[in-house]
Amino acid sequence: MSSAPDTLHALDDQDCWNRIGVAGDMSCPKLEQHVHCRNCEVYAGAASRSMQRPVDSAYREDWAALLRQPQAARAQHDSSGLVFRLGREWLMLPTRIVASVAPLAASHSLPHRSGGGLTGIVNVGGTLAPSISLATLLGIDENDAPQQGGRHVFARLLVIVWEEQRFALPVADLHGILRYGAASVGAPAATLNKGLQRFITGVLTHGEMRIGVLDAPLIGHQLTRLLR
Repeated sequence: MSSAPDTLHALDDQDCWNRIGVAGDMSCPKLEQHVHCRNCEVYAGAASRSMQRPVDSAYREDWAALLRQPQAARAQHDSSGLVFRLGREWLMLPTRIVASVAPLAASHSLPHRSGGGLTGIVNVGGTLAPSISLATLLGIDENDAPQQGGRHVFARLLVIVWEEQRFALPVADLHGILRYGAASVGAPAATLNKGLQRFITGVLTHGEMRIGVLDAPLIGHQLTRLLR
């Protein structure tokens, strides 16, 4: 039986997102502007053609067989998060709280409001948001960056929303969205620094990367406290 996802991959001759995009070697020059393939007109065009294509009986049968699988088998990739780097640490926040990714911008300090990670306010797409150093909050040395070889690195602003409040978090590097199974998250390493350890619910292995899965409610609570 052919795979339904394989059918989708065959729809576009370029298939660039799997070769040079976020699912490939990430060498596509458009990533500097779009950050993720889903924001690119090439990917959007392929998605549009996918939705407009005729659906044959074999395709329907493939998806019917997939949906008949036991829940445990379909839950292998039941979670997703946005992976980014601070200093040497690769970290992840759930995609459900991520609003956008924007170019890095200078923040403007607030009178009598500094320390604890709050660096000021920043304009993101015409909307002001508090800029908070997540590295400071987690006790991560931002200057302790690993050597990068063979790829471009761009600092970004990660904009998240917690309890209807937007926060702009500067990050040193961005890997992109990663789908994973919650059951595959392991226990945090005992060697993690104490500041970071209390914010980590587990560690996910992805290739050569060890990614700290951040406790989103705890992070959101701490960010909110900085604004009081």
